[in-house]
Order: sequence, then C-alpha cells, then structure tokens
Amino acid sequence: MIISVIRTLLLYLLILIAVRMMGKRQISEMQTSELVITLLMSNIATIPMQDTEQSLFSGVVPIMVLLVCEILLSYLMLKRSRIRQLVCGKPVIVINNGTLDQQAMKELRMSTEDLFEQLRQKDVFDLKEVAFAIIETNGQLSILKKPENDTVTLQDLHLPTVKRELNVTVISDGEISPSSLKLCGWTQERLQSILRQEKLSLPDVFIMTATTGGQYHIIQKEAEG
Repeated sequence: MIISVIRTLLLYLLILIAVRMMGKRQISEMQTSELVITLLMSNIATIPMQDTEQSLFSGVVPIMVLLVCEILLSYLMLKRSRIRQLVCGKPVIVINNGTLDQQAMKELRMSTEDLFEQLRQKDVFDLKEVAFAIIETNGQLSILKKPENDTVTLQDLHLPTVKRELNVTVISDGEISPSSLKLCGWTQERLQSILRQEKLSLPDVFIMTATTGGQYHIIQKEAEG
C-alpha cells in the first residue's frame, strides 16, 4: 500500500511538472496537440499507479518522451507557420461582413445552436449586430461588432482618459506575496510601515490589495468563534 501511494505521488508530481512546462493554458484554450499530449500522459500515468508489478519507469519514460515531443513540436510551430497550420488548423470566418457563411459552418460541423451559444457568451443576442465572427484554432469565437452596435469608448466621445493602475494582492490570509510587492514597487519595510500605521500585524490581515500608484485597501480577518 505504501509503495502504491509513493508511486502515485511521484507520478502526480511528474504530471504537474510536465503540464507546467507545456504552458499556462486552460483546457478550453489548448491547441489540438496540447490536448492530445495531456490526455495521453494522464492515461499512461494510470498504468503504473494501478499495477504495482509494472516498473515505475514504464510510466515515467513515455511521459518524458511525450513532453519532449510536445516541446519540440511547439518550437517547430513557432518557427514554421505551415507546421502550425497542419497541426492546429487555421481560423475560419463564419460571419463575413454581416453575412453568415453556411458552408464554413458545415465544414466545421457547427450547428446554429453552437454559434448562438458562443455569441451569447460574448454578450451578443442578435446576429445582425455582428460584422465578423471567427472560429479560432482553439475553438473559441472572436467577434467584431458593426460600428453602430459597438460599445462607445471615451475616445469616441472625445473625453479625457485616466491612466489605469494595476491592482494586486500583496497579503492573502496573513501571507505576503513577494511578486506582488515587486509589481507595486514596494519593499518589506514599506509594507510593515503601513501595517504599523494602520495598527495591524500581519496575522490580522485577511486581504490587502495595492496599486502601482501607491493606493491600498485592507480587509481584516474576522474574529473566530
């Protein structure tokens, strides 16, 4: 039993490292090759997990081979657009200048219900509002609304704009995030100075956010019991 647990933990860590090396995509954003590799690695890992008579390397070696193949393929796709198109396909226009391309939808085997579902997810409930709609290589829908239906911006209204600042979490449940401090340009000393000014200690803070402009907001922990 102990051996089985150790093997499972080792393979679990290996899969985590492999997926981390492949990038930070969500499942819905994965390209075809990435999804296939992820599924294969998961299935391969279950073999030595379930069968303790199998060597641990019977799972580790194929996973590492698949990981190397994926990294090499990603590099080739980065350097050669033709290879990328061969593996991932290319974007397909399903609405062209306000006209629905029925042939393109047939080739994609995309139903009208699928199209309208994705349009609603983009806050579009009327097909006549769309000038262009493109199915990307990861299956996601990108749209460009007609000018009369597009959202009005400050630039359209000739109004002055205000520079936006990044807001990050510098303390979460009493734990300091060094990377967030660096983004804000803060030091540990400045953070501690602010906490002393607010008459708080680190364990008292549930969430503290700060902007790159120096503004901050603190939410204290609620009293237990």
